[in-house]
Amino acid sequence: MQSVIRIGSRESLLAVRQAEIIRDQILSYDPGVSVEIVTMKTTGDKILDKSLAKIGGKGLFVKELDRALMEGRIDIAVHSLKDMPMEENPELPILSYGKREDPRDVILYRPGLDALPEHAVIGTSSRRRMVQMERILPGCSFRGIRGNVQTRMKKLETEGYDGTLLAAAGLKRLGMEQAISRYLSADEMIPAAGQGILAVQGRKGEDYSWAGEIDSRESRAAALAERQFIRVTGGDCTSPCAAHAQVRGNELKLTGLYYREETGEYTTDILYAQISEAQKAGETLALRMMKRG
Repeated sequence: MQSVIRIGSRESLLAVRQAEIIRDQILSYDPGVSVEIVTMKTTGDKILDKSLAKIGGKGLFVKELDRALMEGRIDIAVHSLKDMPMEENPELPILSYGKREDPRDVILYRPGLDALPEHAVIGTSSRRRMVQMERILPGCSFRGIRGNVQTRMKKLETEGYDGTLLAAAGLKRLGMEQAISRYLSADEMIPAAGQGILAVQGRKGEDYSWAGEIDSRESRAAALAERQFIRVTGGDCTSPCAAHAQVRGNELKLTGLYYREETGEYTTDILYAQISEAQKAGETLALRMMKRG
């Protein structure tokens, strides 16, 4: 194992906390190694007044870190898997999938509210969340909101939103779960593919023998199934398609959401499979739902 490992991370408090989680796992495997966290601001962090769909998609959160990896300025990068593009660069493989944090979406109410009003204004830029929230709270409307967790919470107080939708995982990693007003079950709102999973990315051909020590078997199976479902359905940052896998023992339960652009309607379905067939399960469920559509 190399004597110094440089972890690349976005600058936000959440991104740094996620890098620290991986750092601590590496150190528990080899306390003698030195681990440094190198932060950088990505294009996605800089442009907050436009939706991701309009400025280039999820790749805007990773391309600066990808470049730093390719140039050897960092040794690994840590990402929220849900923020990574579905098409992976074979030169920068995902080495490890961290143990999954709570994958659910949550609602934060504006301070002073005990419940959302009938015609609530919800802050979200995610079409996946919009189409599902319309069924949970008919009559609500949506306004775009971007920025890190702290920025969104401040906007919730000052910019006329009644509530906003966030991932439980980020709030829990920051120790801010007390801000959560309501949890949405994975059946009520199917999470984004990879939500709650940390991905460790490295360079092809280099020695990362330690990576297996921090890889979660359950997270890897879930990630392979969920991301393949999105790939096959053609989902990207502009698509509401979603997938969520639950792993128990050697069995995987995959729930998919397939959205039909031509009708504006979505359907959900479930497939059970062995985790050894995780990626194939994602493809099988996607093709089955698309055929019905």
